[in-house]
Parts: sequence; C-alpha cells; structure tokens
Amino acid sequence: MRKLVTGILAHVDAGKTTLSEALLYFGGSIRKPGRVDKGDAFLDTYGQERERGITIFSKEARISYKALQLTLLDTPGHVDFSAEMERTLQVLDMAILVISASAGVQGHTRTLWRLLNRYGVPIFVFVNKMDQPDTDRETILEKLKADLSEYCIDFTDQETEEFFENIAVSDEGALNEFLTTDRICDETIQKLIRERKIFPCFFGSALKLTGVEELLNGLLRYTGGTVYPAGFGARIFKITRDAQGNRLTHMKITGGSLKARDELSGTGEASFLSGGQIRRREPWTEKINQIRLYSGEKFETHAEVTAGEICAVTGLTKTRAGEGLGFERGTVRPELSPILSYSVLLPDGMDAAVMLQKLRQLEEEEPQLHIVWDERNKEIKAQIMGQVQTEVYRNLIRERFNVDVDFGTGSIVYKETIANTVEGVGHFEPLRHYAEVHLLLEPGLPGSGLRISSDCREDLLDLNWQRLVLTHLEEKEHPGVLAGAPITDMKITLKAGRAHLKHTEGGDFRQATYRALRQGLMQAENVLLEPYYDFRLEVPDSAVGRAMSDLDKMRGNFSLQQSGTGTAVLEGMAPMALLQDYQKEVVSYTKGAGQLHLSLKGYFPCHNTEEVLENAGYDPERDVENPSSSVFCAHGAGFLVAWDEAPSYMHLESCLKNKGDEDGNPAAADGEEWSWLSESGEDRIFTAKGAERVSGREKAGENASSFIGTEEIDEILNRTAYANRKGSGTGNRNGWRRNGRKEESTLTRGAQTRTYKQTPKKEAYLLVDGYNVIFAWDELKELAEKNLDGARGRLLDLLCNYQAVKGCRLIAVFDAYRLAGHPTEVSDYHNIHVVFKKEAETADQYIEKFAHENSHKYDVTVATSDGLEQIIIIGEGCRLMSSRELKEDIERLSREIVREFEGANPGGGAGVGEKLAEKLQGIKEKL
Repeated sequence: MRKLVTGILAHVDAGKTTLSEALLYFGGSIRKPGRVDKGDAFLDTYGQERERGITIFSKEARISYKALQLTLLDTPGHVDFSAEMERTLQVLDMAILVISASAGVQGHTRTLWRLLNRYGVPIFVFVNKMDQPDTDRETILEKLKADLSEYCIDFTDQETEEFFENIAVSDEGALNEFLTTDRICDETIQKLIRERKIFPCFFGSALKLTGVEELLNGLLRYTGGTVYPAGFGARIFKITRDAQGNRLTHMKITGGSLKARDELSGTGEASFLSGGQIRRREPWTEKINQIRLYSGEKFETHAEVTAGEICAVTGLTKTRAGEGLGFERGTVRPELSPILSYSVLLPDGMDAAVMLQKLRQLEEEEPQLHIVWDERNKEIKAQIMGQVQTEVYRNLIRERFNVDVDFGTGSIVYKETIANTVEGVGHFEPLRHYAEVHLLLEPGLPGSGLRISSDCREDLLDLNWQRLVLTHLEEKEHPGVLAGAPITDMKITLKAGRAHLKHTEGGDFRQATYRALRQGLMQAENVLLEPYYDFRLEVPDSAVGRAMSDLDKMRGNFSLQQSGTGTAVLEGMAPMALLQDYQKEVVSYTKGAGQLHLSLKGYFPCHNTEEVLENAGYDPERDVENPSSSVFCAHGAGFLVAWDEAPSYMHLESCLKNKGDEDGNPAAADGEEWSWLSESGEDRIFTAKGAERVSGREKAGENASSFIGTEEIDEILNRTAYANRKGSGTGNRNGWRRNGRKEESTLTRGAQTRTYKQTPKKEAYLLVDGYNVIFAWDELKELAEKNLDGARGRLLDLLCNYQAVKGCRLIAVFDAYRLAGHPTEVSDYHNIHVVFKKEAETADQYIEKFAHENSHKYDVTVATSDGLEQIIIIGEGCRLMSSRELKEDIERLSREIVREFEGANPGGGAGVGEKLAEKLQGIKEKL
C-alpha cells in the first residue's frame, strides 16, 4: 500500500476534529463517528479536550483506504496551541486545510497557509459546513482565490473541460498537454499538487458525512508515492510520556528502516526552544527499546518500521523535538514563539528549585511552554502563547506532579535587536588565564533570528577555539541591554580572537565571548521589539470612521480594502498589546455585526519603549550575570576595565578599522536594508549601518560622571585610618573633591533606537571585616586555631581573586586590639588594600567611620556578620553583605571556574588533563 502522512489543520471551530472522525469512519477505523460536543471523539483522548471541546495535543491515527495507508495527524486549531501544530508540519507529506463555509478565511487560516508555504507542504482544501444556509460554492471559491491563492481549484467535477482549463493555466507544461490532448493526466496533476502550483478544493459537511469520501478518493488518486533514500534518516517532531511514565520519541522515518534494539546517535547540535531560545547539547548514542505505532490511545509494537512511517520509540532520553537523525542533520527552528509571560505561583513551602526541574520535564514535552528562571525576582516564569494555555497547564501540572500552581498576570514577551553595525570586544585575563574575542554585530531582517558565523583567519585564532566561541554564542539566550529581553534579528560574526599557548583554558573564551557580545550591545543603537498582529477588520460602512480612528490610536498601519458595499474591510498590522482586547469593542459599536480576525505577524519596534523600560527598571551594568567589562592583567593581578574603555586596552586591532568612512563609522553590510514602522506611523528605512535619524532630534543632556584615581584612594585611606589622631592632617572633613572628571552623555532617546551610555554612578567599595569573616567560615576558623597568619593570608588571596572579577575597590580591615603599641598600618596586597588598626581600636570603628563619611559619595558595601554593626551600616545607607553571603558569592564564582575547567579540553592529551587536575585541586583546597 502507498504510505501517506497527512495533517489536518484549521482555525478553531472549523470542524477539523469532526472531519477526522469522518475520515476514520470511511477508512473503517471506527464503527461510528464521534462528536466533539458529546465528548466521544476518537482522537480527543485528554480529559480537558473533551471538557473544552478543542484539540490541545496533536494525535496520530492510522487509516487504510483501498490502496492508501494514511497516517493522520490531528493538530490543535486554537491559536494558543499553534506551536503544537507547527511541530507536525516538518513530517507531513500532505496537509488538509479545513475552512468553515460560514466563517471563511480567518486570521489564523492565513497563518496556517504561511506556515505550510514555509515548510513546503502540498495542500488539499476542504470547505466544511456546506450544509448551513447561505453557503454558495462559487462565492466561497472566489474568496479562497482572493485570500489564499488564485490556483485554488474546485475538484468537484474532475472530468470537465473547465476543470482542465483551470489547472492548465497554472503551468506551461500542463497547458501544452491540455492543448494537445484536451485533458491533463493524473501524473501531471500529482506533480502540480506536489510542487504547490495548484491546491485542490473539496466541499462538504463532515458532520453529515458529505464530501468526505470524495476527499479520500482525491487523496488516493492525486497523491503519488514517495521515493525514500536507502540510508537511515528520521525527523523527531514530538516528545511525550505514556501512562506509565515511559518517555516516547515520536518521529517520521524518512529513509531506510528502524529496528528495535538499534542504536541511534545525535550530533549534539543546537536545538531551538520556543521563544528563540537555543540550547546546545553534547553528542549522544542510545539504544531503542520498543517501537510503537499509535492510533489514538492504542498502539501496536513492531520489530521494524520502514520509510514513510510515523512511530514512537522508547529508550531515548536525550532527543528533542525538531531534531534530525541519520542523514537528517540539523534542527528545525520553529517560527511561532511565546508572546506572553506569566509568573508561576507556587504553594507555600514548595521549593522553587524542585519545581523548576519538574517544569523543565514538561517543557521538554511541550516546547511552546518556555520556562525561565527570573534571577532578579527569584521566581519561575512561563512564556506561552495565550490565556487558555494557563488553564491547561495548571491542570496538567496537578495531574502529572500533584502540585497546585497558579499563574500571575500575563505580560508581553519583548525582544531586542540593534539598528547599526558595531564591533563588540571582550578580554578575559586574570592571572594565568587569557582570551580575547572580537565580534561584528549587524542588524538582521525582521524575523530572521540570530545568525552566527565565523570570518576569522586560522593563523589568528585556531579553528578549535573558533568553534568554541560559536558554541558559547549558541549555548544560551543572551539578554539585551534595554530591558534584559532576549536578543534576536541579528547577525553575529567572529572576526578576530587570540589565545595564549600556555594559559588559555576553554572557560576563558566563554567569559571573553559573553563580554564581547555584551560590550557590543552597550554601544549599539538598541531597538526594543514587541509582537504585532496582522488584522482584518470587517465593519458596517457606517462604522468605518470609528474603526479607522481606533486603529490610528492603536498605532496601526492599515489600508481600506473595501467600502461602499455595505461592509468595510480594513487590513494591516498593529501592536498586540493594543489590539488583543479590541474584539469586545468591535462587537459593541457594531452591535454584533463586526468581525476582527487576528494572526501573529512577528516582532517589530515597540510603540511605547520609554514606558516599558521604565517599568522594567533594568540596569545592564548591575547585571552581574552578564558583564560588559573586560578583565586585564597587570603586576600579577587582574583588574577590571569598563565597557566604554575596553577597546583602547585590547591587544588586537579593531575589525572595523579602515572599513568605514573617514570618521571611523562602520560601512553598511551588503547594502542590506528593510523598513519598520515608526512611532509616528511613517515607514523608516534601516540599513546595516543604522537607522535614519529623525530630523532635528534633540540629544539628551550631558551629565558629568567621575573617575577616581589612586591618589584619591590613598587620601580616603589616610583620612579614615588616621582620623582619630590629633594633628593628623585630615584637612576639611568635607573639603576634598574628585579628580579627573570626564563628560559622558546619558541615554540617547530616539523615535525607535536607544543607545546605552554609561550613566553617572558611584565608585563601588567593599569593606571586609577580616577577623569576623575568618571566624564565621568554618574552614578559615579551623586554620586560624592553628595559625592565625595563615588564615589571614588565605582570606586575602581569596579576596584578591574576588576583586579581580567584581572590579570594586576592596579594603580588608583587621583590628589589632591586643597588640601593645601597634600603630594603624595601611598597605596594598596585590590588588586590594589592607588596614591594620592601632592598639585598642577595633575594625568596627574604622568601618563605621568610613561608612559615615563616604556613604553619600560612594557605593559602599560592608561584609560582616556583627549584628550591631549591621544595624549601624544600614542606618548609614550602605549595602550589607553577611560573611556567609560573601562566602557563597566567592564559592559561586569558583564553581563557575571549576565547571569551565571541567568542560574545557580543546587540545586533548595527558598534559592538559594533568594541568586541569592541578588547577581543580588548587581551587578545591582554597574552598
């Protein structure tokens, strides 16, 4: 029998599941068609599907009709579950697009048509509900031709001259055949359908079982057999778990055959999750335990399946939806992504870390559920397509994990991109480490996502290191610098890099790569993006003025397609945030006569950037997880260089040098340009070089920020250390001023773009109460009991490394309360300052005085667990860090280094392994 994998797609309520039941009935798979309203549909097996009367999860059914072996994939029709539908498109031989005769082509129908075009899937159209009144076949067909394609062909009468004429105009070869023979053979029609040059249309009523058998005969007659390669290939489209908890990998065999107990391997290439998130994985090899062929809830086990089959296998634990096996290399990236974000509200006493792992398992099965850990707010967030999904997932989590969760108020998922070409540079060189990376960041076309490549000479940076840099760019979702939203629509090219033969480790390039990307974003013209809807609004002619006024207020870009015929039609695009609740207003002011059809258009510049950024309150320079500064080494210690000064410290020349104009501005790449809608409603042209400037745009005012030098540090230490001595020469307590001021502009505001400029900020100081910390850490306390000097030295070594990463001015204070005649002593220990107090004066007094005199001028943090001192410090407006928190922060940074070492062995060999073991042991001994 000829095998055919067919998916059924439709806008919700078009009768898709009813058609599936009718096809199963005519194929002999069921004795009686089920009904959605009665909750007995063969493919709606999940409880919530029967309660709600909608399809939530795609299902498989097997139909044998004459010489046709049909595998039917029933997909969700509700917009909120579009991602579930999209996953099936990559494995379809043919699609049946169901359209309601009464509703016609709706917004989601257009989305489906666009997706089917993207995946190159041939389409059979079935116009359902033709038994309803006022349904005229000719009128409906004309609308299909106007809204979808002029080559939508009526296949009702397949032997008429008009039928062959309609097909002939779609292709020159078919036209010659028709002129020669007065007809067109089935093989030619099959070829035209397969090449998507024509789209057969059938009419009927699935509920009344009319037109369904004609559709089956059309599939039998006009779909040819597929020739598959002899070698093994498969495409995974879904991950589920059965009632016993067994993990099932659903795939289509696209070549050769698959047997139980076969071993399958994955390349570990990047897999794309919803939301544009990219997850990098290691290569894997696993053995199949069982092969199942599902039809509804039931399945049969088979020892072998051949090309063209849809099957589910057990035993694979590392597969991902969209992944290719065998000769099917690469991962299919979904077009649809979540547009709303909800906080996951956990029951009292529930550990968020435990629940996060459970939700990760659910995310694996439902890629449209994008789980994010919000580090700033310490909460779990779920990014999904719409409100209906929250109810479904709430019940699913209760059934699967026996946990009652709730969802907070939904917020829009924003994204960020850039509007000009910039070079991002990153350098990571603490003691005995080295890596430098130069990245070229260029704006991409809307909807293009991230494109990552290398254009770096191998004599400049070895190919192994280049691959490592690309891996680090792909391995996580990188936040932007406006609202911390994921970056997208950007081309990132590795242009240059440098490693050290002796000191470079793999983790060094992770740090340098992250910092280079971040540094580039900080200097670029950044654009905040929000989701937009395509809309089609139908209102009575009398209401067209109100409609146009509303759409104009909603920043819509639209055109009047039809008027003067009783009904006016407006089509265009507008921000989702303003349009999503507009249907209720349309119904109100048109008294039920108006209709609004929506479909997701994509991401475009935000209409209210300033408001969104103010609400987000994101400061990119306080995001310690995503630093933009670089680390350099001098005099045996690392020091931090801010993002705006880093280019002048780099060891390699700029990749943009001599490539731009005389002023050093980068040249546009490949003449690439595109248009975006501006806030004023006018089209703006963007090129790779940047956005057109609004004429007469005012620049933001200049604010002064300050730079602090070593002389000033000495003055602070002297004034504080010797403040209690008579005649100490402290000078005026409030009389000294900062040196070396320089001017910087604040955030530059434009109609669409926003360039981050460093805002004035206070110099950061960290004061560590030395002995308090020593006796609060078990390891140091134990060492101090044997040798106090050794414990103090160990603490200072750890603080040196900590300062190199944090970049603050670090002062460790030790009292000398019991040392007779000991004067106050101030010295430098590598990259930190050390103060030993004089006899009978405690470290607390020094720290309290420092906080009192300098808290209003500097960003002061104090590390101590002394309860009374903590109260005083907070009262002075300083930041507080307990000894335990300081230890945890140091250990966290050390663990990151350990993980980087453990994952880094680009050169191989025993020498590298021994060196790695030594470094790991050294870190563990310090901790």
